[in-house]
Amino acid sequence: MRKPVVALVGRPNVGKSTLFNRLAGEPLAIVDDTPGTTRDRLLSEGEWSGIPFFIVDTGGIDPSEGGRTPLSVGSAEFIEEIRSQAEIAIQEADVVLFVVDAISGVTPADREVAQILRRSQQIRDGSPYPPVLLVVNKADSAGLRSSAPEFFELGMGEPHPISAVHGTGTGDLLDVLVESFPKGEPEEDDSIKIAIVGKPNVGKSSLLNRLVGADRAIVSDIPGTTRDAIDTRMDYDGLPLTLIDTAGIRRRGRIERGVEKYSVIRSLRAIERADVALLVVDATGGLTAQDAHIAGFILDAWKSAVVVVNKWDAVEKDTHTLQQYTERIRQELKFLSYVPILFISAKTGQRVDQVLPMALRVQEERLARVPTGALNRILQTAQDVHIPSSKSGRALKVYYGTQVGANPPTFLVHVNDPKLAHFTYIRFLENRIREEFPFTGTPIRVILKARR
Repeated sequence: MRKPVVALVGRPNVGKSTLFNRLAGEPLAIVDDTPGTTRDRLLSEGEWSGIPFFIVDTGGIDPSEGGRTPLSVGSAEFIEEIRSQAEIAIQEADVVLFVVDAISGVTPADREVAQILRRSQQIRDGSPYPPVLLVVNKADSAGLRSSAPEFFELGMGEPHPISAVHGTGTGDLLDVLVESFPKGEPEEDDSIKIAIVGKPNVGKSSLLNRLVGADRAIVSDIPGTTRDAIDTRMDYDGLPLTLIDTAGIRRRGRIERGVEKYSVIRSLRAIERADVALLVVDATGGLTAQDAHIAGFILDAWKSAVVVVNKWDAVEKDTHTLQQYTERIRQELKFLSYVPILFISAKTGQRVDQVLPMALRVQEERLARVPTGALNRILQTAQDVHIPSSKSGRALKVYYGTQVGANPPTFLVHVNDPKLAHFTYIRFLENRIREEFPFTGTPIRVILKARR
Protein backbone atom coordinates (compact mmCIF):
# COMPACT_ATOMS: atom_id res chain seq x y z
CA MET A 1 0.00 0.00 0.00
CA ARG A 2 1.39 3.41 -0.93
CA LYS A 3 2.66 5.79 1.71
CA PRO A 4 0.33 8.68 2.59
CA VAL A 5 1.53 12.21 1.78
CA VAL A 6 1.39 14.95 4.43
CA ALA A 7 1.75 18.55 3.21
CA LEU A 8 2.66 21.46 5.49
CA VAL A 9 1.09 24.78 4.46
CA GLY A 10 0.87 28.19 6.05
CA ARG A 11 2.22 31.71 5.88
CA PRO A 12 5.97 32.36 6.30
CA ASN A 13 7.77 32.17 9.64
CA VAL A 14 5.23 30.03 11.47
CA GLY A 15 7.75 27.20 11.91
CA LYS A 16 6.85 24.83 9.09
CA SER A 17 10.48 23.94 8.45
CA THR A 18 11.10 23.29 12.14
CA LEU A 19 8.05 21.04 12.27
CA PHE A 20 9.20 19.33 9.07
CA ASN A 21 12.54 18.55 10.71
CA ARG A 22 10.79 17.28 13.82
CA LEU A 23 8.55 14.91 11.83
CA ALA A 24 11.39 13.75 9.58
CA GLY A 25 13.69 13.17 12.53
CA GLU A 26 16.60 15.02 10.96
CA PRO A 27 17.44 18.65 10.04
CA LEU A 28 16.69 18.61 6.31
CA ALA A 29 15.11 22.06 5.94
CA ILE A 30 16.98 25.33 6.48
CA VAL A 31 15.52 27.09 9.51
CA ASP A 32 15.80 30.87 9.81
CA ASP A 33 13.77 33.65 11.42
CA THR A 34 13.56 35.51 8.13
CA PRO A 35 10.14 35.04 6.46
CA GLY A 36 10.39 33.20 3.17
CA THR A 37 13.61 31.31 3.99
CA THR A 38 12.17 28.06 2.64
CA ARG A 39 12.37 28.68 -1.08
CA ASP A 40 11.49 25.19 -2.25
CA ARG A 41 9.31 22.38 -1.12
CA LEU A 42 11.29 19.66 0.58
CA LEU A 43 10.40 16.00 0.66
CA SER A 44 11.29 13.44 3.31
CA GLU A 45 9.83 10.44 5.08
CA GLY A 46 8.46 10.11 8.59
CA GLU A 47 7.07 7.27 10.65
CA TRP A 48 4.77 7.00 13.63
CA SER A 49 3.32 3.88 15.28
CA GLY A 50 4.93 1.81 12.55
CA ILE A 51 3.16 3.76 9.78
CA PRO A 52 5.50 5.42 7.24
CA PHE A 53 4.51 8.53 5.30
CA PHE A 54 5.93 11.25 3.05
CA ILE A 55 6.26 14.80 4.39
CA VAL A 56 6.29 17.85 2.11
CA ASP A 57 7.44 21.22 3.42
CA THR A 58 6.12 24.20 1.46
CA GLY A 59 7.51 27.69 1.11
CA GLY A 60 5.01 30.09 2.70
CA ILE A 61 3.56 33.06 0.87
CA ASP A 62 2.20 35.92 2.95
CA PRO A 63 -0.86 37.68 1.45
CA SER A 64 -0.97 40.30 4.23
CA GLU A 65 0.58 43.76 4.30
CA GLY A 66 4.30 43.58 5.02
CA GLY A 67 4.70 40.08 3.64
CA ARG A 68 8.02 39.62 1.88
CA THR A 69 7.37 38.37 -1.62
CA PRO A 70 8.64 39.14 -5.10
CA LEU A 71 5.03 39.81 -6.12
CA SER A 72 3.12 42.91 -5.06
CA VAL A 73 0.87 42.19 -2.09
CA GLY A 74 -2.78 42.07 -3.04
CA SER A 75 -2.07 41.72 -6.75
CA ALA A 76 -4.03 39.23 -8.82
CA GLU A 77 -0.79 37.43 -9.64
CA PHE A 78 0.07 37.15 -5.95
CA ILE A 79 -3.35 35.85 -4.91
CA GLU A 80 -3.17 33.32 -7.74
CA GLU A 81 0.19 32.05 -6.51
CA ILE A 82 -0.99 31.45 -2.95
CA ARG A 83 -4.12 29.79 -4.33
CA SER A 84 -1.92 27.52 -6.45
CA GLN A 85 0.19 26.58 -3.42
CA ALA A 86 -2.81 25.60 -1.32
CA GLU A 87 -4.79 23.93 -4.09
CA ILE A 88 -1.86 21.74 -5.14
CA ALA A 89 -1.37 20.67 -1.53
CA ILE A 90 -5.05 19.74 -1.40
CA GLN A 91 -4.85 17.85 -4.70
CA GLU A 92 -1.77 15.78 -3.90
CA ALA A 93 -1.76 15.32 -0.12
CA ASP A 94 -3.68 12.77 1.93
CA VAL A 95 -3.57 15.07 4.98
CA VAL A 96 -2.74 18.80 5.17
CA LEU A 97 -1.12 20.34 8.24
CA PHE A 98 -2.14 24.02 8.33
CA VAL A 99 0.50 25.66 10.55
CA VAL A 100 -0.14 28.93 12.39
CA ASP A 101 1.79 30.89 15.03
CA ALA A 102 0.58 30.96 18.66
CA ILE A 103 2.63 34.09 19.40
CA SER A 104 1.23 36.16 16.51
CA GLY A 105 -2.34 34.95 16.94
CA VAL A 106 -4.78 34.90 14.03
CA THR A 107 -3.57 37.08 11.16
CA PRO A 108 -5.20 38.15 7.87
CA ALA A 109 -2.74 35.84 6.10
CA ASP A 110 -4.00 32.88 8.15
CA ARG A 111 -7.59 33.74 7.25
CA GLU A 112 -6.67 33.89 3.54
CA VAL A 113 -4.95 30.48 3.64
CA ALA A 114 -7.88 28.98 5.58
CA GLN A 115 -10.37 30.30 3.04
CA ILE A 116 -8.40 28.85 0.12
CA LEU A 117 -8.07 25.47 1.85
CA ARG A 118 -11.80 25.30 2.56
CA ARG A 119 -12.69 26.19 -1.04
CA SER A 120 -10.31 23.57 -2.42
CA GLN A 121 -11.46 20.63 -0.31
CA GLN A 122 -13.77 18.02 -1.78
CA ILE A 123 -16.50 16.12 0.00
CA ARG A 124 -16.01 12.36 0.20
CA ASP A 125 -18.30 10.11 2.22
CA GLY A 126 -19.85 13.20 3.74
CA SER A 127 -16.54 14.62 5.04
CA PRO A 128 -14.05 17.18 3.71
CA TYR A 129 -11.12 15.58 1.90
CA PRO A 130 -8.25 15.69 2.40
CA PRO A 131 -8.55 16.38 6.13
CA VAL A 132 -6.83 19.56 7.33
CA LEU A 133 -5.30 19.57 10.82
CA LEU A 134 -4.83 23.02 12.35
CA VAL A 135 -1.41 23.12 14.05
CA VAL A 136 -0.78 26.01 16.45
CA ASN A 137 3.01 26.11 16.59
CA LYS A 138 5.34 28.00 18.98
CA ALA A 139 3.03 27.21 21.91
CA ASP A 140 6.09 26.96 24.15
CA SER A 141 4.39 27.97 27.41
CA ALA A 142 1.19 27.11 29.26
CA GLY A 143 -0.15 30.58 28.52
CA LEU A 144 0.36 30.24 24.78
CA ARG A 145 -1.17 26.75 24.80
CA SER A 146 -4.24 28.09 26.57
CA SER A 147 -4.68 30.72 23.84
CA ALA A 148 -5.01 28.07 21.12
CA PRO A 149 -8.86 28.11 21.12
CA GLU A 150 -8.82 31.57 19.51
CA PHE A 151 -7.82 29.81 16.26
CA PHE A 152 -11.27 28.18 16.11
CA GLU A 153 -12.32 31.33 14.25
CA LEU A 154 -10.44 30.03 11.18
CA GLY A 155 -13.09 27.36 10.79
CA MET A 156 -10.55 24.57 10.35
CA GLY A 157 -11.58 22.44 13.30
CA GLU A 158 -9.82 21.80 16.58
CA PRO A 159 -6.46 23.59 17.04
CA HIS A 160 -3.53 21.37 18.06
CA PRO A 161 -1.04 23.41 20.13
CA ILE A 162 2.58 22.22 19.80
CA SER A 163 6.16 23.38 20.05
CA ALA A 164 8.09 22.08 17.06
CA VAL A 165 11.34 23.32 18.64
CA HIS A 166 10.91 21.44 21.93
CA GLY A 167 8.67 18.63 20.68
CA THR A 168 5.84 19.46 23.07
CA GLY A 169 2.51 18.14 21.78
CA THR A 170 3.97 16.59 18.63
CA GLY A 171 3.24 13.06 19.81
CA ASP A 172 -0.45 13.86 20.26
CA LEU A 173 -0.46 15.56 16.84
CA LEU A 174 1.08 12.48 15.21
CA ASP A 175 -1.54 10.24 16.83
CA VAL A 176 -4.28 12.34 15.23
CA LEU A 177 -2.34 12.52 11.95
CA VAL A 178 -2.01 8.76 11.41
CA GLU A 179 -5.67 8.30 12.37
CA SER A 180 -6.53 10.69 9.55
CA PHE A 181 -4.78 8.64 6.85
CA PRO A 182 -7.00 6.93 4.24
CA LYS A 183 -8.16 3.49 5.34
CA GLY A 184 -8.94 2.08 1.89
CA GLU A 185 -7.56 -1.33 0.95
CA PRO A 186 -5.31 -1.57 -2.12
CA GLU A 187 -6.94 -2.95 -5.24
CA GLU A 188 -6.00 -6.46 -6.33
CA ASP A 189 -3.58 -6.20 -9.23
CA ASP A 190 -1.35 -9.09 -10.24
CA SER A 191 0.27 -7.30 -13.19
CA ILE A 192 4.01 -6.68 -13.32
CA LYS A 193 4.53 -2.96 -12.75
CA ILE A 194 7.25 -1.15 -14.65
CA ALA A 195 7.87 2.54 -13.87
CA ILE A 196 9.54 4.82 -16.43
CA VAL A 197 11.46 7.46 -14.45
CA GLY A 198 14.07 10.11 -15.12
CA LYS A 199 14.70 13.80 -15.55
CA PRO A 200 12.37 15.90 -17.71
CA ASN A 201 12.83 15.73 -21.48
CA VAL A 202 14.86 12.52 -21.64
CA GLY A 203 12.20 10.77 -23.72
CA LYS A 204 10.13 8.85 -21.16
CA SER A 205 6.80 9.48 -22.89
CA SER A 206 8.32 8.68 -26.30
CA LEU A 207 9.57 5.39 -24.90
CA LEU A 208 6.13 4.60 -23.49
CA ASN A 209 4.52 5.27 -26.86
CA ARG A 210 7.01 2.95 -28.58
CA LEU A 211 6.46 0.20 -26.03
CA VAL A 212 2.67 0.21 -26.33
CA GLY A 213 2.62 1.00 -30.05
CA ALA A 214 0.29 3.95 -29.64
CA ASP A 215 0.41 7.63 -28.71
CA ARG A 216 -0.65 6.96 -25.13
CA ALA A 217 1.23 9.94 -23.66
CA ILE A 218 1.68 13.46 -24.99
CA VAL A 219 5.18 13.87 -26.41
CA SER A 220 6.73 17.34 -26.34
CA ASP A 221 10.17 18.95 -26.33
CA ILE A 222 9.08 21.15 -23.42
CA PRO A 223 10.49 19.78 -20.14
CA GLY A 224 7.82 18.82 -17.65
CA THR A 225 5.00 18.13 -20.12
CA THR A 226 3.93 14.95 -18.33
CA ARG A 227 2.38 16.12 -15.06
CA ASP A 228 0.81 12.91 -13.78
CA ALA A 229 1.95 9.34 -13.34
CA ILE A 230 0.04 7.62 -16.14
CA ASP A 231 -0.76 3.90 -15.91
CA THR A 232 -0.99 1.91 -19.14
CA ARG A 233 -2.17 -1.71 -18.95
CA MET A 234 -0.99 -4.07 -21.67
CA ASP A 235 -0.52 -7.76 -22.39
CA TYR A 236 2.98 -8.92 -23.35
CA ASP A 237 3.34 -12.54 -24.44
CA GLY A 238 0.47 -13.46 -22.15
CA LEU A 239 1.82 -11.51 -19.17
CA PRO A 240 -0.22 -8.59 -17.78
CA LEU A 241 1.95 -5.47 -17.47
CA THR A 242 1.34 -2.01 -16.07
CA LEU A 243 3.60 0.70 -17.49
CA ILE A 244 3.81 3.79 -15.29
CA ASP A 245 4.99 6.94 -17.08
CA THR A 246 6.02 9.63 -14.59
CA ALA A 247 6.71 13.31 -14.66
CA GLY A 248 10.42 14.10 -14.77
CA ILE A 249 12.34 14.67 -11.56
CA ARG A 250 14.49 17.78 -11.50
CA ARG A 251 17.14 19.04 -9.13
CA ARG A 252 15.57 20.61 -6.07
CA GLY A 253 16.58 24.14 -7.02
CA ARG A 254 15.27 23.73 -10.57
CA ILE A 255 11.77 22.50 -9.78
CA GLU A 256 9.18 25.14 -10.50
CA ARG A 257 6.79 26.34 -7.84
CA GLY A 258 3.44 24.78 -8.46
CA VAL A 259 2.27 21.59 -10.04
CA GLU A 260 5.63 20.33 -11.29
CA LYS A 261 7.02 20.18 -7.75
CA TYR A 262 4.36 17.73 -6.74
CA SER A 263 5.16 15.61 -9.78
CA VAL A 264 8.24 14.54 -7.77
CA ILE A 265 5.87 12.96 -5.24
CA ARG A 266 4.05 11.20 -8.06
CA SER A 267 7.35 9.87 -9.40
CA LEU A 268 8.36 8.59 -5.97
CA ARG A 269 4.95 6.98 -5.58
CA ALA A 270 5.42 5.34 -8.97
CA ILE A 271 8.79 3.92 -7.91
CA GLU A 272 7.19 2.60 -4.74
CA ARG A 273 4.43 0.87 -6.72
CA ALA A 274 6.79 -0.60 -9.30
CA ASP A 275 8.52 -3.94 -9.42
CA VAL A 276 11.07 -2.66 -11.93
CA ALA A 277 12.10 0.94 -12.66
CA LEU A 278 13.41 1.96 -16.07
CA LEU A 279 15.82 4.82 -15.38
CA VAL A 280 15.90 6.79 -18.64
CA VAL A 281 18.92 9.02 -19.23
CA ASP A 282 19.81 11.30 -22.15
CA ALA A 283 22.74 10.02 -24.20
CA THR A 284 23.39 13.47 -25.66
CA GLY A 285 23.77 15.12 -22.28
CA GLY A 286 25.68 12.39 -20.49
CA LEU A 287 24.97 11.05 -17.04
CA THR A 288 24.34 13.83 -14.51
CA ALA A 289 24.27 14.11 -10.75
CA GLN A 290 20.48 14.24 -10.95
CA ASP A 291 20.41 10.90 -12.77
CA ALA A 292 22.41 9.44 -9.87
CA HIS A 293 20.01 11.12 -7.45
CA ILE A 294 17.02 9.39 -9.07
CA ALA A 295 18.93 6.11 -9.05
CA GLY A 296 19.29 6.64 -5.31
CA PHE A 297 15.50 6.91 -5.00
CA ILE A 298 15.21 3.51 -6.71
CA LEU A 299 17.81 1.92 -4.44
CA ASP A 300 16.27 3.40 -1.29
CA ALA A 301 12.97 1.78 -2.26
CA TRP A 302 14.73 -1.59 -2.85
CA LYS A 303 13.41 -1.75 -6.40
CA SER A 304 14.95 -3.51 -9.39
CA ALA A 305 16.16 -1.35 -12.25
CA VAL A 306 17.34 -1.11 -15.84
CA VAL A 307 19.32 1.91 -17.06
CA VAL A 308 17.94 2.94 -20.46
CA VAL A 309 20.21 5.32 -22.38
CA ASN A 310 17.89 7.08 -24.82
CA LYS A 311 18.65 9.25 -27.89
CA TRP A 312 21.55 6.98 -28.80
CA ASP A 313 20.89 7.78 -32.46
CA ALA A 314 21.94 11.40 -31.85
CA VAL A 315 25.41 10.50 -30.52
CA GLU A 316 28.43 10.55 -32.82
CA LYS A 317 30.10 7.16 -32.45
CA ASP A 318 33.28 5.27 -33.13
CA THR A 319 34.28 1.73 -32.19
CA HIS A 320 34.92 2.70 -28.55
CA THR A 321 31.92 4.96 -27.85
CA LEU A 322 29.65 2.26 -26.41
CA GLN A 323 32.32 0.86 -24.12
CA GLN A 324 33.41 4.30 -22.92
CA TYR A 325 29.82 5.35 -22.20
CA THR A 326 29.18 2.10 -20.31
CA GLU A 327 32.30 2.57 -18.19
CA ARG A 328 31.26 6.14 -17.40
CA ILE A 329 27.83 5.00 -16.21
CA ARG A 330 29.35 2.23 -14.11
CA GLN A 331 31.67 4.79 -12.53
CA GLU A 332 28.88 7.25 -11.74
CA LEU A 333 26.45 4.57 -10.53
CA LYS A 334 28.82 2.40 -8.51
CA PHE A 335 26.03 1.55 -6.09
CA LEU A 336 24.04 0.01 -8.98
CA SER A 337 26.82 -2.11 -10.44
CA TYR A 338 24.38 -5.03 -10.88
CA VAL A 339 21.99 -3.07 -13.13
CA PRO A 340 21.91 -3.82 -16.90
CA ILE A 341 22.34 -0.96 -19.38
CA LEU A 342 20.50 -0.64 -22.71
CA PHE A 343 21.30 1.90 -25.44
CA ILE A 344 18.18 2.78 -27.40
CA SER A 345 16.43 5.41 -29.50
CA ALA A 346 12.75 5.87 -28.72
CA LYS A 347 12.57 8.16 -31.75
CA THR A 348 13.77 5.59 -34.30
CA GLY A 349 12.83 2.45 -32.37
CA GLN A 350 16.43 1.25 -32.19
CA ARG A 351 16.69 -1.62 -29.64
CA VAL A 352 13.39 -0.61 -27.99
CA ASP A 353 12.30 -4.23 -28.50
CA GLN A 354 14.91 -5.23 -25.88
CA VAL A 355 13.48 -3.06 -23.10
CA LEU A 356 10.50 -5.14 -21.95
CA PRO A 357 12.32 -8.51 -22.24
CA MET A 358 15.11 -7.10 -20.07
CA ALA A 359 12.64 -5.68 -17.54
CA LEU A 360 10.91 -9.06 -17.31
CA ARG A 361 14.23 -10.85 -16.91
CA VAL A 362 15.09 -8.50 -14.05
CA GLN A 363 11.68 -9.18 -12.48
CA GLU A 364 12.37 -12.94 -12.65
CA GLU A 365 15.70 -12.40 -10.93
CA ARG A 366 13.91 -10.41 -8.24
CA LEU A 367 11.86 -13.50 -7.36
CA ALA A 368 14.74 -16.01 -7.60
CA ARG A 369 15.83 -18.13 -4.63
CA VAL A 370 19.18 -19.60 -3.63
CA PRO A 371 19.16 -23.15 -2.18
CA THR A 372 20.28 -23.18 1.45
CA GLY A 373 23.11 -25.64 0.73
CA ALA A 374 24.49 -23.50 -2.06
CA LEU A 375 24.26 -20.36 0.06
CA ASN A 376 26.19 -21.89 2.95
CA ARG A 377 28.86 -23.19 0.58
CA ILE A 378 29.25 -19.61 -0.72
CA LEU A 379 29.48 -18.23 2.83
CA GLN A 380 32.08 -20.81 3.85
CA THR A 381 34.18 -20.10 0.76
CA ALA A 382 33.91 -16.36 1.48
CA GLN A 383 35.34 -16.90 4.97
CA ASP A 384 38.17 -19.01 3.61
CA VAL A 385 39.06 -16.33 1.07
CA HIS A 386 38.68 -13.32 3.33
CA ILE A 387 38.85 -13.67 7.12
CA PRO A 388 36.86 -10.86 8.79
CA SER A 389 38.94 -8.33 10.71
CA SER A 390 38.66 -8.39 14.48
CA LYS A 391 37.49 -5.72 16.92
CA SER A 392 38.84 -5.58 20.47
CA GLY A 393 40.36 -9.00 20.02
CA ARG A 394 37.12 -10.55 18.78
CA ALA A 395 36.60 -11.75 15.23
CA LEU A 396 33.34 -12.09 13.35
CA LYS A 397 32.26 -15.71 12.92
CA VAL A 398 29.72 -16.66 10.28
CA TYR A 399 27.79 -19.82 11.20
CA TYR A 400 25.16 -20.33 8.51
CA GLY A 401 22.67 -18.47 6.34
CA THR A 402 19.35 -18.90 4.60
CA GLN A 403 17.23 -16.92 2.16
CA VAL A 404 14.22 -15.73 4.10
CA GLY A 405 12.48 -13.73 1.39
CA ALA A 406 12.27 -12.60 -2.21
CA ASN A 407 11.06 -9.41 -3.87
CA PRO A 408 13.77 -8.33 -3.14
CA PRO A 409 15.98 -11.33 -2.27
CA THR A 410 16.73 -11.24 1.46
CA PHE A 411 19.34 -13.37 3.24
CA LEU A 412 19.57 -13.93 6.99
CA VAL A 413 23.12 -14.81 8.08
CA HIS A 414 23.67 -16.05 11.64
CA VAL A 415 26.88 -14.79 13.25
CA ASN A 416 28.40 -14.54 16.74
CA ASP A 417 27.97 -10.75 16.97
CA PRO A 418 26.62 -8.49 14.15
CA LYS A 419 28.42 -5.49 15.69
CA LEU A 420 31.74 -7.02 14.68
CA ALA A 421 30.87 -6.82 10.97
CA HIS A 422 32.06 -3.82 9.00
CA PHE A 423 29.71 -2.73 6.19
CA THR A 424 32.44 -3.55 3.66
CA TYR A 425 32.36 -7.20 4.75
CA ILE A 426 28.60 -7.33 4.24
CA ARG A 427 29.17 -5.90 0.76
CA PHE A 428 31.85 -8.58 0.23
CA LEU A 429 29.34 -11.32 1.12
CA GLU A 430 26.81 -9.80 -1.27
CA ASN A 431 29.35 -9.79 -4.09
CA ARG A 432 30.25 -13.44 -3.41
CA ILE A 433 26.58 -14.40 -3.65
CA ARG A 434 26.25 -12.48 -6.94
CA GLU A 435 29.21 -14.36 -8.44
CA GLU A 436 27.05 -17.49 -8.59
CA PHE A 437 23.57 -15.99 -8.50
CA PRO A 438 23.78 -12.59 -10.27
CA PHE A 439 20.29 -11.29 -9.40
CA THR A 440 20.60 -9.06 -12.46
CA GLY A 441 19.16 -5.58 -11.89
CA THR A 442 18.00 -6.41 -8.38
CA PRO A 443 19.25 -5.24 -4.97
CA ILE A 444 19.74 -7.93 -2.34
CA ARG A 445 19.60 -7.63 1.43
CA VAL A 446 22.09 -9.37 3.68
CA ILE A 447 20.96 -9.20 7.32
CA LEU A 448 23.24 -10.39 10.13
CA LYS A 449 21.69 -11.92 13.25
CA ALA A 450 23.35 -13.05 16.45
CA ARG A 451 22.96 -16.79 17.05
CA ARG A 452 21.75 -17.42 20.58
